[in-house]
Parts: sequence; C-alpha cells; structure tokens
Amino acid sequence: MKKTLCSTGSHSSITQSAVNRRRFLSGMGALSGLALTGHFPHYAQTGATKFAADPFSLGVASGDPLPDGVVLWTRLAPDPLNGGGMPSQAVTVKWEIATDERMKEIAQRGSAVAAPEFGHSVHVEVKGLKPGRWYWYRFMVGSAVSPIGRTRTAPALNARLERLGFAFASCQHYETGYFTAYKHLADEQLDFVVHLGDYIYEGAPAANRPRKHNSPEIISLEDYRNRYALYKSDPDLKLAHAAFPWIVTWDDHEVDNNYANDVPEDKQTRSAFLERRAHAYQAYYEHMPLRRSSLPRGSELRLYRRLRFGDLAEFSVLDTRQYRTDQPCGDGNKSLCPEALNPQATMMGAEQERWLFNNLDRSKALWNVIAQQVMMARWDSGPGLEQRLSMDKWGAYPAALNRFLNLLRERKPSNPVVLTGDIHSNWVADLKADFNNPDSAVVGTEFVGTSITSGGDGMDMRPDVEQQMGENPHIKFFNSQRGYVRCHITPKQWQTDFRIVAAVTKRDEPINTRASFVVESGKPGPVSA
Repeated sequence: MKKTLCSTGSHSSITQSAVNRRRFLSGMGALSGLALTGHFPHYAQTGATKFAADPFSLGVASGDPLPDGVVLWTRLAPDPLNGGGMPSQAVTVKWEIATDERMKEIAQRGSAVAAPEFGHSVHVEVKGLKPGRWYWYRFMVGSAVSPIGRTRTAPALNARLERLGFAFASCQHYETGYFTAYKHLADEQLDFVVHLGDYIYEGAPAANRPRKHNSPEIISLEDYRNRYALYKSDPDLKLAHAAFPWIVTWDDHEVDNNYANDVPEDKQTRSAFLERRAHAYQAYYEHMPLRRSSLPRGSELRLYRRLRFGDLAEFSVLDTRQYRTDQPCGDGNKSLCPEALNPQATMMGAEQERWLFNNLDRSKALWNVIAQQVMMARWDSGPGLEQRLSMDKWGAYPAALNRFLNLLRERKPSNPVVLTGDIHSNWVADLKADFNNPDSAVVGTEFVGTSITSGGDGMDMRPDVEQQMGENPHIKFFNSQRGYVRCHITPKQWQTDFRIVAAVTKRDEPINTRASFVVESGKPGPVSA
C-alpha cells in the first residue's frame, strides 16, 4: 500500500495456524478481563529465583502520573534479545517507592506478578502518594535489585500551578544513529516526558548504518519482544526513562509503516494483519508504563486518554492510527483525489473524536495540549497553484481536520497547543481556521518535534522546504537536525525550545538550542523568542 520515510525491508509471511491465532486471541481476552478486574489466575510461581544474568537488563520506567500515583514498570529479561530468557512460570517481583533517592524513607512497598503471558513485564499502579512531588523506586527479585528510578506525581487537580516543564520526543530508529539526545534529556529540569510514537522500527537490517536491527522484519510476538528489548537495552534511553515519568502514545512503526486501522502497508489479508497487530499491541503494552485501562484485547488497545496538571494544563493524548480510515489517495505527496473529500473520513474514529471534542469543550485548564502523531498544519509542497499534500497527514483528511479547526474557532478552548512527531524535523506553525485563506484567524499553535535518530544526521534547512516556505506563510520555522523539544509553561506564556545534536552517527555529540518560540496566553500563534 504505502512507503514513506525510514521504511525498511518487506513483510515475511505469517505461518502460525488459524488454531494458534484463535488460542492466542481468546487467551488475551481472558487475561485482559482478569487484569481489568484485578483478579489474576493463581500461577505456579518459581521458588528461590536465580538468574544467569541481570534480570533488569531493560531498566525501569514510570508513567501516566496522577495526583496520587504513577505506574511503575520493569520487565524481567536476563537474556533480552532471545525471548527474555525467563522460565515459563510466573515470578513474584517486589517493589518499593521512597521519598528519598537513597531509598531510606519508604513510602510504600509491595509485590507484583511477572507473568509469562505478558513477557514477564510488571506494571504497578501505585496509589496513595502525595501530589506534585518526586519519588524514587526500585524492584527486587531473588537477590537481584533493579536500578533506582525517579518519578513525579501530578499536582492536585485544583492546584494553582505556576510552572510546568516537560519535553517531547519521537522517532528513534535504532539503526540510523545513537540515542545521544536522551542522555542530554535525562539532565534537563523537567516534570515528565511525552513520547509521540515510533518507539521502535519494524524493518529488517539495512547496510551502511551505525547500528543493526536484530532480525528480519518483525511479525510474531517474540519478534516484537526482541525488537523492544534491543531498543530498551540502549543505555541513554534507559537513563531518560529512569529520570522522569513518561506519557506515551504510538504512531505507525510500532506495528507497520503507514498502516491505517486494519489496512497494512503491503499486501496481506485482513485477518493476518490483525494477528500481527495483536502481537505488536501486546508487545507495546508489555514494554510501556501503561495502566490496566490500556491492557490489549487481541488486536485492540485503548491508548487515548487525558491527564491534568493542576489548573495549568490538560493533556489529551491521541491515537491517530488504530481508528483512522485508510489513506484515501494512496501514499506519497500528491493533489487530493475525490475520495479525500469524503465527509466521513476520520483520523481518530468517531468515538475518540467525540471524546476529544468533549474534553476541549469542558476543560477548565489554562493550556489545552493535544499530544498526537502526524502534522496537522497543512504543508503544500506543490509549485505555484498546484497543491501537493502528504497523504498520511491531516491535510489528506480535510473533513476531519476542518471539524477540529471549527471546534477551536467556534468553542474557543483556552490556549490550544498541538504537539506532533512523525516527520523527523522541527516545525512551528499557526493553526488557521481555513488554510485556503491566508487571512483567516489563527485558532491555535502546532509544535512539531524532530526525531531522536530517524533519518540520520539531518541538516538545518532542506532546499525543498526553503523553496516552498513562501507558499506556506503559516509555517514559522523548520529544522531537520535530530533531538527533542523542551517546553516550559506558566500562566502567562508557553516557551518551546528546539534542542538539537549536530550528528547521531557518532556518539556523545553536545546539545544546543536551535530556536525558541513563545505563545502568550490568550494570543494564539507562536512568535520567535
């Protein structure tokens, strides 16, 4: 169906039988129901657990901070790149969370079951913590002790918040560079990190790259587990996870390049692709600090959700892959075909769209943040009067885009800011009520973040983009070097800093701020700082 940036390899066939598929999906459904009710089956657990290597090889993480708690995550994997190296039995893992980094003042402790059905991953939903403060945590199994991670609860829902700091990142292709940006991110003064997708890439190894993928294109559950293990073994990524709680969502490469709902990139039956998607979704859950509300049910996983940070900010985290209609005009950059004008075309699906619009309509937060995947501001790459748009972005779904922009124009939620990943470059844009009319009102702001590594070293300005900037006056900034985006919010303004490294094909490059932009509260649209 589709090919775009950083797509590698081709699909191998799925060889599992229909019987195995039914058994897998029915088992997932049963486990999902048990987990959602908090009742797990009684497992025959191992006794005195001994490991040939460190079972915490993939580090620790936390996520989805609430005022009274967070999710703590780890996965037992003494042989991470070969299925994990764990026995088929469940294992009891102890955990502790403390108010000091030396783990002397224990706030809570408990135990969790690392079940083989979920790759011996552990998701602990800690409750009863104090709002708006730092905590430290660790896991223990047998004589093994994990690294200590640091996390932070969200402020109380009614708290008057004077500042909030976070960073967002996306697109971390292991083969195309080193995760140096994460080493620098771990040193920032932040409250949390938002990851906007392409946490892994699904393709086969390619020649002449700094690092190598560990298998052909991934299809099975074990394939996906081993690919996540490769990525999560990276020391810089482990540092960033251990430093802050993360709020995560996915894009396409966690499953298959440019997939749309139940439509894969290449020729594959719907049932075969949904089986692959079930494997991918389960592996994603197993490796992310997600709550039981995101436990996969076969080929479905509820990922969109809302998080509040006092009276200052509300985050609506979207999923624009699982429910979208197929790209209407194929792929690539081209003029809109008649099918693109279908009023029923959707990026989010009807249920998620209603959920988002209700959130924005009812929100009392000063800043309303939409964390999502693909660029919303229209980028016309056609010369002169010819209009050429990316078929994978919001511009190819004008009905869905106009519904969102009309909501911002008519209902006027306070200070809407859209955060985006996907395209391996930094962009700053006005969101216009009507992109066909340059004089139409600015109804919001979009900040698009570059990749951690995807695309290689990059450059400051691409000639093709520079040539078209005049035809897209709502675009205020572009840069295609690698890094992450740092944001600081106060009641009066939002500041965004584009943090870049000069190269990712060599290690330990320094970090710099390429540009900064400010949005004043009550004045939609960014200005250079």
